[in-house]
Amino acid sequence: QVQLVESGGGLVQAGGSLRLSCAASGIAFRINTMGWYRQAPGKQRELVAGITSGGNTNYADSVKGRFTISRDNARNTVSLQMNSLRPEDTAVYYCNADVLMLTMREYDVWGQGTQVTVSS
Repeated sequence: QVQLVESGGGLVQAGGSLRLSCAASGIAFRINTMGWYRQAPGKQRELVAGITSGGNTNYADSVKGRFTISRDNARNTVSLQMNSLRPEDTAVYYCNADVLMLTMREYDVWGQGTQVTVSS
């Protein structure tokens, strides 16, 4: 079983920066794509950024040029550097991983979420 634990959320003023981190623990054959999603009150959860095990990245249009996703495959961690934050970035941010277990079955694993609040 693989678990994801996020850290780094908090309150920041508009224009500020935050860095989110997520660490995967447990035993798996391989962790494929990792990513960050967010969900604002009254809205659906949306993809913020994703990164493959090979380092290919994709971003939501709303965060391109402001957010950077990175990962350390050796440590099974993924991070999200968020710069030039805006009030509309306020949401609960969730870490996500596509995990291939030793049984060769794939699972979609989620972290518990971390709150990011950007004040205007």
